[in-house]
Amino acid sequence: MNLCDYDTIRALLGRHGFHFSKSMGQNFLIDPQVPMDIAAASGADEHCGVLEIGPGIGPLTAQLAQRAGKVVSVELDSSLLPVLAETMAPYPNVEIVPGDVLKLDLAALAAEKFQGLTPMVCANLPYNITTPILEKLVEAPCFERFTVMIQKEVAQRLCAPEGSAQGGSFSLFLRYYMEPEYLFDVPADRFLPPPKVTSAVIRCVRRSSPAVEVEDEAFFFKVMRGAFLLRRKTLSNSLAAALPGCSRAQVQSAMERCGLAPTVRGEALTLQDFAALARALKEET
Repeated sequence: MNLCDYDTIRALLGRHGFHFSKSMGQNFLIDPQVPMDIAAASGADEHCGVLEIGPGIGPLTAQLAQRAGKVVSVELDSSLLPVLAETMAPYPNVEIVPGDVLKLDLAALAAEKFQGLTPMVCANLPYNITTPILEKLVEAPCFERFTVMIQKEVAQRLCAPEGSAQGGSFSLFLRYYMEPEYLFDVPADRFLPPPKVTSAVIRCVRRSSPAVEVEDEAFFFKVMRGAFLLRRKTLSNSLAAALPGCSRAQVQSAMERCGLAPTVRGEALTLQDFAALARALKEET
């Protein structure tokens, strides 16, 4: 069954009485090359267990099943479960798990389902919950890599170089743990129904150790996120507002010790800059 063929999709969905949900951001691929390219980019092989999130009707799932030792796909929409039972019937190494990925213990799921296999993630992520899903994946160290399709604008931000205006606190959080790479675009006309945005595929590989050495990780992230609290304000103003008990004078003193200009904004700092600034702020307070 060609799961990217327009007529096949229409007939399949009609048999099961399925209707697209705007709230779930459902857009199904109609170009067979795209799931092939995503699966190939994931690097999955027979030694891997692949977690997929939001399989839809299963075009990417089928490609992963032909490469990986096992594929576990988490699907929130119960109306897609009978569809997937039909489309995934040829693949005994695929298991569909009903549920909300944001409420699941992904490390426990991987330990249960992928015994003897290397866990990784490959998915076309729902665009409305991309950031919380990525954060959850980063915080599950069992996954050594994830290859995901997301909104192009978000992909550009996540893969932006450190210290660029495109980046933000989440892109730096991602880079602290992972090495992100922008792979390729997927135009809107490759989907049914077509979304209003272009999509892109990125791959993130977990670092053997965090990108920079920090003494207090929680405070480091607090400083980094605080730097973007008032994004259009200077770093000193933003941090003074974000860090209770830390005056603007103390922030400016710490910045001066780190060689940062008084007018600099948070977006201009690298991870190394934030590590040094967090240390200096600790000493000031």
